[in-house]
Amino acid sequence: MIKIHAPFHQICNWLALAWLMLGVFDRSVSADVRVGVAKVDISPQQLPVLVNGSMRSRTADQITTRIHARALVIEDGRERIGLVVVDSCMLPRTLCDEAKQLAASQTSLRPDRIMISATHTHTAPSSQGGLGTDADPIYVPFIRHKLAEALAAAEADLQPCRIGWGSGMAPEFTALRRWVRRPDRLADDPFGNPTVRASMHAARNPDDVVGPSGPEDPELALIAFQTPDGQPLAVLANFSMHYFGGEQAISADYFGLFCDQLEQRLKQESPGANPLVIMSHGCSGDIWRRDYMRSATGAAEDNEPSINEYALGLVAVAAEAYRSAQYQSDSQLDMSQSELSMRYRVPDQQRLTWAQQVVDDMGDRLPESQPEIYAREQIFLHERQTTDIVTQAIRIGDIAIATTPNETYALTGLKLKQQSPARHTMVIELANGGDGYIPPPEQHPLGGYNTWAARSAGLEVTAEPRIVATALDMLEHLFARPRRAVRPDTGRFAEQIQALAPLAYWRLHEFSPPTALDASGHQRHGQYEPGVLFFLEGPDSESFCGTESVNRCPHFAGGRMKCLLPELSGEGTVVLSFWNGMPLKARSIAGWMCSRDHPYRTGRQGLHLGLDGSGRLALQCGLNDPMLGSELIERWHWARVALVFQGRRATVFLAGKDEPEIEVDDLPQAANLATWFFGGRSDGQDNWEGRLDEIAVFDRALKADEIRQVLEVRTD
Repeated sequence: MIKIHAPFHQICNWLALAWLMLGVFDRSVSADVRVGVAKVDISPQQLPVLVNGSMRSRTADQITTRIHARALVIEDGRERIGLVVVDSCMLPRTLCDEAKQLAASQTSLRPDRIMISATHTHTAPSSQGGLGTDADPIYVPFIRHKLAEALAAAEADLQPCRIGWGSGMAPEFTALRRWVRRPDRLADDPFGNPTVRASMHAARNPDDVVGPSGPEDPELALIAFQTPDGQPLAVLANFSMHYFGGEQAISADYFGLFCDQLEQRLKQESPGANPLVIMSHGCSGDIWRRDYMRSATGAAEDNEPSINEYALGLVAVAAEAYRSAQYQSDSQLDMSQSELSMRYRVPDQQRLTWAQQVVDDMGDRLPESQPEIYAREQIFLHERQTTDIVTQAIRIGDIAIATTPNETYALTGLKLKQQSPARHTMVIELANGGDGYIPPPEQHPLGGYNTWAARSAGLEVTAEPRIVATALDMLEHLFARPRRAVRPDTGRFAEQIQALAPLAYWRLHEFSPPTALDASGHQRHGQYEPGVLFFLEGPDSESFCGTESVNRCPHFAGGRMKCLLPELSGEGTVVLSFWNGMPLKARSIAGWMCSRDHPYRTGRQGLHLGLDGSGRLALQCGLNDPMLGSELIERWHWARVALVFQGRRATVFLAGKDEPEIEVDDLPQAANLATWFFGGRSDGQDNWEGRLDEIAVFDRALKADEIRQVLEVRTD
């Protein structure tokens, strides 16, 4: 034992000094946190005013609802952070940077400790030029000062608080608006080429499309700020739904209505309180409110909610999340900011020459047609070449906030949330700049206006993964722990498949290409080709992944997944779940699900399993015509199938059927056929248009009881 010989008061001084040093050097020590809030009216003072959010320029001369900048300032004695969410369609980086500098001159906030984001209402004054609309020259300096004013007012309101996290699910309020078109129904881009394989709202006609192009994110998350005795001070909410729309005059859209209505509810539940509610925008570049799938299948009601009904419905979810919020003891604050230099996708000389001629012919007038709009955009991109974008990460105790500039897809938000090292993560888009749509790279080849090179979608193809990687790096630094690995949970049915010792088992849960991971442990990883989209909802989440997870799968849109499996040349079993997106009778073969043959051809030894145009299973052996099953399988419904082959015999079983769907006794002998394709045939003809999931292959012909085990799954 060490004995210290010193007077008692001197020991107390040492302890006090040690405690002070711990507070200085150990950022994990919790300090008293204060929050200040402010709401500043930013409605235009002069009308009419330019309004962006459309292809062509337009103005508004009336105000339906006032628009605001809502600000939070949070500080813990060491760090002070300012957040502003603005009723605007988008805000350029220059405006954000100028407002931050102005706020810094009026407050104790540093510019790199301020986040400014837009709600994305399409009925706000234009603060940024894009497509056919320029920024309103009178409104821009006005809003710049108002943003600084909001931050200064929030800082002047600082008071002690406690901070909590709440979350609820609102799947009926958000859905994919970007759908994959049929390969025989491509649309033209503004440059006259039939390149549009996916586009917004294409599912208005269900016969034109094969399925949504990505996942949705139904989480409505909120950070709650209360007084120490539990009175509401502020709520920062976050939801992924683009905008409601329908209004022509200046309006805060559903974002403002949500804030007003939740404030009223909190005041009713806590008399005397005067909370501020802020609705920030989650990742929703490919999201809207109408569920085209439910409409196409007759599951949705014909009458849609009004904007007020929509906002009230979201408020009900938020109120429940608020009541169940968990408050934290650790409220350490920290923030990090990174700048990324990005290239624009500039026009080549041929397109630039075309664009310059179109713009010269326009003279001084604004563009009126889609080709004119995008011709002018080519000139802008050519002049700019590169840009710098801002990404931020914020720590509030065990809560993280990550930001993306402008419009990222729901998948981007899910990547950040699910890999974040924090216990809870919120992703705010349209933050610190207006850098256009930022799709994942695999979305670019499918086209559509959110990929067409313009200020509204002009960043390099790799912008999205670079933003995600940078944000995750910053979060790892702030939380001093690594990002989480995303693996599918193993439910009862997945365990059942693993117990039968598959040669390979692809859960197909990836966020992105190129690798389809083999969960069997045998390292039989597959490779995705271009034309595959990721992380959509798969079949029967509870059976495959348990009760806490959503089963995920890819959507095949012309591409395939391939793997070398030389062990399956003589006998084997292939089991998979499938979801067909092609309208029945659209072509003679709806699509091929799996195929064994030499690449780029179909030969006498090939074996190909698919679905014919009427919805029946089809098995093609060699060059023979396909053999067909009897069961009609509905479009946009999950089913599960097993293909068993041994010697000259092949049998196809469908889940829920006692007897085989197809039996073949003259199967060609296969020698040296090691390549298997999933999501298409070996020659690329009539590739699968839809989803596949939970593919297991065995290097033996499964027995009858084993086949029942691998097919015994609920499909819908």
